[in-house]
Amino acid sequence: MSDFAKGLEGVVAGQTAVAIIDEAGGGLQYRGYPLNQLSERSTFDEVAHLLLHGRLPKVRELRAFRRGLKRHRALPTALKKILEKLPASAHPMDVLRTGCSALGCLEPEGGERVGVAVAERLVGVLPSILMYWHAFANRGERIKTKAESESVAGYFLELLHGKPPDPLHLQAMEASLILYAEHEFNASTFTARTITSTLSDFYSAVTGAIGALRGPLHGGANEMAMELIQRYQTPEE
Repeated sequence: MSDFAKGLEGVVAGQTAVAIIDEAGGGLQYRGYPLNQLSERSTFDEVAHLLLHGRLPKVRELRAFRRGLKRHRALPTALKKILEKLPASAHPMDVLRTGCSALGCLEPEGGERVGVAVAERLVGVLPSILMYWHAFANRGERIKTKAESESVAGYFLELLHGKPPDPLHLQAMEASLILYAEHEFNASTFTARTITSTLSDFYSAVTGAIGALRGPLHGGANEMAMELIQRYQTPEE
């Protein structure tokens, strides 16, 4: 039998300056910044700007970036109708996958809506998609997707709980989003790159990546970890 590489071990599949896993240099890095530093000192919005635009934003740039994301929170009426048809039993990742795919039909890539513009639209609208479905599926409520929170993490939590987020919850959410933001050539990133390599559109690549991320051996691993943690009543246990 011929030798084969497990996963992508020893295989040159591409080059990237966005994120690398440098085991000798301390692990995962986003554009040269160690992940532990970013998760401790930055917000997800700053990290999103870093990944999309190549640098951490200055104060004025961050304000402008957040204003743009806030404009992107609005949901088309047709998308709301689609989300209202999804059952409460649906998995949240399935809802995101469906919402992203549907948005690609309603706002197809082209003209000024390409590349980073689509990425920023998705960063702004994906929390709206998930929380609109959650509120309607569980309470029959058609929530407004406008909120006071400036950050993506704060916005998500405000829509989820209907009030400004607890500082500790906000800190945890910021860290979680940063940790999930980019992982070099993992399954979901590789899926997106494979789809993109066929010259498919941005929405298709992200929809496929969400599908890959959903599995319990990838992004869904945190759910399995939570199931284990919830068995215990105290840290000592």
